[in-house]
Amino acid sequence: MIRVLLADDHLLIREALVLLLSTEDGIEVVADVGRGDDAVTRALALAPDVAVLDIDMPGMSGLDAAERLARDLPSCRLVIVTAHGRPGNLRRAMAAGVRGFLGKDAPGARLAEVVRQVAAGARYIDPQLAADALAAEECPLTPRELDALRAAAGGEPVSRIARALGLSEGTVRNYLSAAVTKLGVDNRHAAAQIARDRGWI
Repeated sequence: MIRVLLADDHLLIREALVLLLSTEDGIEVVADVGRGDDAVTRALALAPDVAVLDIDMPGMSGLDAAERLARDLPSCRLVIVTAHGRPGNLRRAMAAGVRGFLGKDAPGARLAEVVRQVAAGARYIDPQLAADALAAEECPLTPRELDALRAAAGGEPVSRIARALGLSEGTVRNYLSAAVTKLGVDNRHAAAQIARDRGWI
């Protein structure tokens, strides 16, 4: 029996996915949650074989949750299911150890196939998303510039970003300024929007 944790912040989608997986032989949904931080907490408590995560969730993104689970629960295989199949998201997911990545526009039966493949140690990447990722431009920003943009994306003041990242305010300003310059925009909010649109944050 493959034990699955499912995380999606849209209740209707989550309940439909739970119902879909529950009808499959050899798959048991042991938990379903609507927040990324809850996905990490429940996965650490239940140790599922596979965690199926949406990218955009409150509390913690699916990508952040995947990074945490890859580090803290390496026995759990990770699958991202998203409506936002941006190439940067795919790259970040792969770097985090995600074994499956598919769009929400995939046929319902495909999710069960992917769960089985990933549980068996294989990978599944949606072919169109993989092709888009190969064709997309590389991110010109450093990991620290991306961290600063990610923290700034919600409109937080520099002082709060600095505290959250454990950096000085001057260092945060330098990272944000570098990101703005590299992306050729007028301010950090526009830089954060571009980075989000391209799936870099």
